[in-house]
Amino acid sequence: MSANTPALEGGTPVRTGEPVPFFRAALTDADVAAVVDTLRSGWLTLGPRTAQFEAECAAFVEAPHAVATSSCTAALFLALRALGIGEGDEVIVPSLTFPATVNTIRHVGAEPVLADVELASFGLDPGEVPPLVTPRTRAIVCVDYAGQPCRLTELREIARSNDLYLIEDAAHAFGAALEGRPVGSWAHATAFSFYATKCITTGEGGLLTCNDEELAQRARLLGFHGMQRDSWKRYSDRGSWAYEVECAGYKFNMNDVQAALGLSQLKRAHALRESRTRVAEAYSHAFRQMRALRVPERRPNTRHAWHLYVVQLQLEQLRVGRDRFTRALREEGVVPSVHFIPYHRQPAGRELTLRRALAHTEAFADRCISLPLFPQMPERDVEDVIEAVAKLLRHYSR
Repeated sequence: MSANTPALEGGTPVRTGEPVPFFRAALTDADVAAVVDTLRSGWLTLGPRTAQFEAECAAFVEAPHAVATSSCTAALFLALRALGIGEGDEVIVPSLTFPATVNTIRHVGAEPVLADVELASFGLDPGEVPPLVTPRTRAIVCVDYAGQPCRLTELREIARSNDLYLIEDAAHAFGAALEGRPVGSWAHATAFSFYATKCITTGEGGLLTCNDEELAQRARLLGFHGMQRDSWKRYSDRGSWAYEVECAGYKFNMNDVQAALGLSQLKRAHALRESRTRVAEAYSHAFRQMRALRVPERRPNTRHAWHLYVVQLQLEQLRVGRDRFTRALREEGVVPSVHFIPYHRQPAGRELTLRRALAHTEAFADRCISLPLFPQMPERDVEDVIEAVAKLLRHYSR
């Protein structure tokens, strides 16, 4: 067998033993100590550490208000509900996103109107939005794909001129910025994720930021049973058992154990992003000259969070499709992923009527591969990923 023969075809894999994982969390002794200290404090649920995490995250993204939640999905749902979006309303949203983005629109009773993405960043294409606006449209939900900010300036102007809300799904983009202004301060409401694989983690968890105090108060109320969220005051020595339920709310709050981990991670947020950026730059430097591969584009005046590093196969130059290529990568000892299967291709999305063709989404969805990327990624892991991809491209090229 030639050294270039893929392991899938009977050759020797680039990586033997433990494969390069798609992601590995960057946890430190300080993270562990922060959680242990909270456990020993006896205060485990919503309390002072959650309030501190909200305040420090708000300062980090330069937003006046932040509400910590149990997930990014909860944050998106609360944004929609707090803005009064519901039955009979329409919300424009890209199909190229995690299902939660669209599901939350459906959960509040509104109709998702699926839109196409742009080719540079694979965020929502501003040019696709105006033709989809109807008298029923109430909001635009944009997604910062892979950690790169959307074309927020244009989307904000479209929202303003049509009297719509702009909601930003920034699950990938904590630490990203556009024109020097952090993601989290641009839209009417922005939702972040602190899931295990995200830019910083609380294990599970999310955050809603906004510039409007009334919106923040409404989201906070809805996210904690319709009660004011000061339970640590009620259960402290000087607290009172009395409470009032102001509306039929939900149970979407973060707890202090999660917040303790988040506070520790937040101290390293810039360093974690810089570490991911170095891996992304190493990939781009190696892959840029490979004709059958397209590397991610960086839009001007953006700070990329590099939650994901997504390449596109130039299928017309290859003898295999994306699915076989990803299988071959696994056999080489490299674990890839795919982000995302568009919502309109899912069984749950087939009942939605597309009002416009999603040409960019369709082409991208068949070509995209997410490569391993995580903070403090060992140099050997980076080199093995590059070697495995190059090996497969050499073998499968036409």
